[in-house]
Amino acid sequence: MMEQSRNIIVDYIEALVIAVILALFIRAFIVQAYTIPSGSMKDTLLIGDFLLVNKFAYGIKIPFTNKTIINTGEPQHGDIIVFANPNDPDKEDYIKRVVGLPGDVLEMRDHVLYRNGEKVDESYLRELVPYGSTADKSNFASITVPPDSFFMMGDNRDESWDSRGWGFVPREKLIGKAWRIYWSWDKETSSVRWGRIGSSMQTLSKQ
Repeated sequence: MMEQSRNIIVDYIEALVIAVILALFIRAFIVQAYTIPSGSMKDTLLIGDFLLVNKFAYGIKIPFTNKTIINTGEPQHGDIIVFANPNDPDKEDYIKRVVGLPGDVLEMRDHVLYRNGEKVDESYLRELVPYGSTADKSNFASITVPPDSFFMMGDNRDESWDSRGWGFVPREKLIGKAWRIYWSWDKETSSVRWGRIGSSMQTLSKQ
């Protein structure tokens, strides 16, 4: 009887160890959960949205490092990406939209973004508020995105601390592409945003 109980305990421990290994593998290489902490991506992403991030989108990295061992894709204009904090990798990760790829020439005039001399269609942007203290964010002179780097901006332009402030994001900082909302909680009303659960980034960008 004791031998049987011991075998059951061993089986449970083995199952637990396997589950932990699988969870760590999935988090390291495939999918990671991320919570929206600020309003910089309104109204595409809201505070309290819980996302699944596809870590396989741009490459497979050695766990706990920035070294990519297999390149699986390249970021595209409009991708919403989670990346390591450019100022301090030990702090909270950021999530922004890619507006500039390597070689792109960007300029912003009166809150309008121009890429390679053409106005960028950004229908996903949150409605702008009067400039006020954010006037310095409404313009920047022509810049060229360097190799292996990206220019990131929030959809809520007046309330976003992004590449306009801390510069380009090196490719090695990319963590993954935001994929889908699996949960959404409105703290102000203490209620679930049922209509957002399951929504993809592509769908939200078109709303």
